[in-house]
Amino acid sequence: MTTRDIDESVSAELNRLRESIDNIDAAVVHMLAERFKCTQQVGHLKAAHQLPPADPARESRQIERLRQLAESAHLDPAFAEKLLNFIVAEVIRHHERIAEESATIAEESATNAEESATNAEA
Repeated sequence: MTTRDIDESVSAELNRLRESIDNIDAAVVHMLAERFKCTQQVGHLKAAHQLPPADPARESRQIERLRQLAESAHLDPAFAEKLLNFIVAEVIRHHERIAEESATIAEESATNAEESATNAEA
């Protein structure tokens, strides 16, 4: 049976539900984008102060908090934990990249300063 073969009212309800799913998916993407904007700022702050990209204690607290939120929302806590672990792994990867870029910029600045000092002495 295809969607063309089902009752018109069922098809209309199916389309209504799918539109809702599409809207929720769009909201999830936009919320993730906002979250990553914040985590990018955290990454720059950590890099500026030579803090490690990962914070296992915070990650554990966040996992526990998200599991509780999932339970209260009638969502599988294991699924919520897997989702958060996936997101956190991506955030850490971003933080590592930011730290590497920051270290490279600092090294280049130090090299340029040394070259300027050498040229000034000459």
